[in-house]
This record gives sequence, C-alpha cells and structure tokens, in this order.
Amino acid sequence: MTHVFQVMEESTPNTTASLLMTVGMLVLLGLVFYFLMWRPQKKQQRETDAMRNSVERGDVITTIGGIVGLVIVVKDNDILLETSGDKTRIQIQKWAVRSIEKKSS
Repeated sequence: MTHVFQVMEESTPNTTASLLMTVGMLVLLGLVFYFLMWRPQKKQQRETDAMRNSVERGDVITTIGGIVGLVIVVKDNDILLETSGDKTRIQIQKWAVRSIEKKSS
C-alpha cells in the first residue's frame, strides 16, 4: 500500500507539467486560429463593406447574381440599376453588390 502512495507522489509533478503543456498548446492553437483565420476574414469583411458603401451614381457594378448594370440612384440600403440596352431598371440591396467594375469619373 505504501508503494501505491509513492507512485502517486512521483507522478504528481508529471501530471501538473502535462496539464500545463496541454493548456499551453490550446492557447497556442487559439492564437494560430485567430491570426490565420479570424483576423484576415474580418479585414476582408471591412474592405467589402467599404467598397459597397463607396458605390455612387454612374458606377458600373456586378451583383452577386451576375447582373451588370449602371447605378442610377443610391439610397440608404438600396441601389437602382439600369441594365443592358433596353434600359431595364432593377432595385437591389447594397449587400448584393459583388464588385465595382468601373467607377464614375
């Protein structure tokens, strides 16, 4: 029985070191996740929001559905587009803008 307590006493420092090592690895994994995935995604989201907020009358834009059109009116969250030669007008929301193809001069 005494031998069992000696083994337990000898294993306690290893258990503490192992626990600290595990916690350290989890913290390191969390930092890697933050710097490689979450932070770049937030940066890209800020750039996309800035692009969508910079849409002005006269810009040629492409929507997420692939529609290309000339911006006629920009309101708070809505944009009125004019597409193709037959002057079809479509109202979309700002979040549906994929890219600005040509800025107005």
